[in-house]
Amino acid sequence: MIVVTGATGALGRLVLSGLPAADTVGLVRDPAKAADLGVATRVGSYDDPASLAGAFDGADKVLFISGSEVGKRVDQHRAVVDAAKAAGVPHLVYTSVLHADTSPLSLAAEHKATEQMIRESGIPFTFLRNSWYTEMYDPTFQQAAATGSFARSGGQGTLATAARADYAEAAVAVLTSAGHENKVYELAGDVAWSYFDLAAALTDVVGKPIAYQDLTPAGHRQALTDAGLPPHVVDLLVEIDQSLAQGALIDNSGDLSRLIGHPTTSLASSIAAALR
Repeated sequence: MIVVTGATGALGRLVLSGLPAADTVGLVRDPAKAADLGVATRVGSYDDPASLAGAFDGADKVLFISGSEVGKRVDQHRAVVDAAKAAGVPHLVYTSVLHADTSPLSLAAEHKATEQMIRESGIPFTFLRNSWYTEMYDPTFQQAAATGSFARSGGQGTLATAARADYAEAAVAVLTSAGHENKVYELAGDVAWSYFDLAAALTDVVGKPIAYQDLTPAGHRQALTDAGLPPHVVDLLVEIDQSLAQGALIDNSGDLSRLIGHPTTSLASSIAAALR
């Protein structure tokens, strides 16, 4: 039996669609959102350790999808790891972040801490260290198509994103095949791109010129603040763009395309999907 946490989330749903329903259980916080999952469900919350008692009983593998609440995830994740250990889970597959142990991104710290607690638990593990989802840029694609331009502060830095479906397919491959215990996979798109490359791709897909305005970090911060984004989001977005020159979101291992057995989804394909 495979248990998938975060089953009603976007990644969880994609993973479930690739697994045998009869052999799969989705762990959910809100049963009302799980009626269409097509698999048996159990209720449990990362914020409520008591609710996780028995959540993983009988599991052969657990896909542990990381929480989304930055700043709270170490305690939340500890509750999941403790419950998995108590249930004697034979294999815990965790969705981490690219180069979690060396990444300059501040949000990587919680993933690094989670990986360490999993190692210390003694549970056989697989770390799926995901780069960014291309879908995270859907609002940028849409805004650029509507206005003819977009602004960031990434300079010539590059990132290697992949579609969420690619990462889900990699998780399914690990969950449904043998030989992945105690392995770390660095998962990223096959082709790295800069924001200048993005402008060119948008121009091709949209069929009209799209310009990229490269801002200073201060200018980027001001633009995001003027747009009404909360300070912690502003800080994160500016930090991400400044990290691109350090290679925080690129990887040349080829782990992702190797796991899924085909090239990762192209930037142009993701743009076209977002603009349909």
